[in-house]
Amino acid sequence: MELERAIPGRRAVREYTLQAVDEQAIRRLIDCAACAPSAVNEQPWTFAVVRDRAVLDRISRDAKIHMLATMPPGSQSDRFAAELSDPDFHIFHHAPLLILISAGMHGPYVVEDCALAAENLMLGAYGMGLGSCWIGFAQSFLNTPEGKSMLGLPDEWIPIAPIIVGHPTSFPPPPPRKAPIIRWIG
Repeated sequence: MELERAIPGRRAVREYTLQAVDEQAIRRLIDCAACAPSAVNEQPWTFAVVRDRAVLDRISRDAKIHMLATMPPGSQSDRFAAELSDPDFHIFHHAPLLILISAGMHGPYVVEDCALAAENLMLGAYGMGLGSCWIGFAQSFLNTPEGKSMLGLPDEWIPIAPIIVGHPTSFPPPPPRKAPIIRWIG
């Protein structure tokens, strides 16, 4: 797939079939992520692959509780509280796969480095006909001792990008985009 088509074509997908993503595809996605640039070529990313439905369900339940307890008040928390309180809402949208990108070390640019790896992974998924979505609702919980323990992550790992992946029921239409603000200097 041409990059000029992949970048505007990639979407946050929230509806998946039950079909599993095979191991070869998962490895290809991780290879895409690992090709991302990183500050001083540190390549701080690590990957946790979660395919166990019971684990995904448990994380969804516990992450919702954590978000409701820790969300600062404001318009966003009001908007999300009803969704997070709904027992039928699954933060992973019943996707068959979660790939958690974490920083395996501390450093000034590990968040940016892992975010670049996440974008590569999501573009790779789109290029393979798969859907993906970064699940911010899981991020804070997975960085707690309980969340790390649930996945067997070492204490020093910093969970940054929980990305769900699966076979989409469809790709959503493009959302409206704001015109970029550009300031030309010289």
